[in-house]
Amino acid sequence: MDSEKELMKSPCSECGGKLKRTALTQVFEKDGVRVKLNGFKGWVCTQCGEIYFEPSGADRVVQSVNRLFSLASQIDSMKGASPLSYPK
Repeated sequence: MDSEKELMKSPCSECGGKLKRTALTQVFEKDGVRVKLNGFKGWVCTQCGEIYFEPSGADRVVQSVNRLFSLASQIDSMKGASPLSYPK
């Protein structure tokens, strides 16, 4: 992937440090709900920790996080619901 090679060669725009591709874990919070996304790939500056994504990578992270928030909301709305009763 050409964009990946370009990113590897580019210095960090914040401090000029080297970028290293790695699997990331990040916690996101919205309206008091916290979700954790594990194992997504990104480029991290070895000096300052700035995170970069390949083209469309950030969009995929946002979509995944929004899905997790949606799922968390559904689970939260089910709390306190009456258990289903099945006929005997």
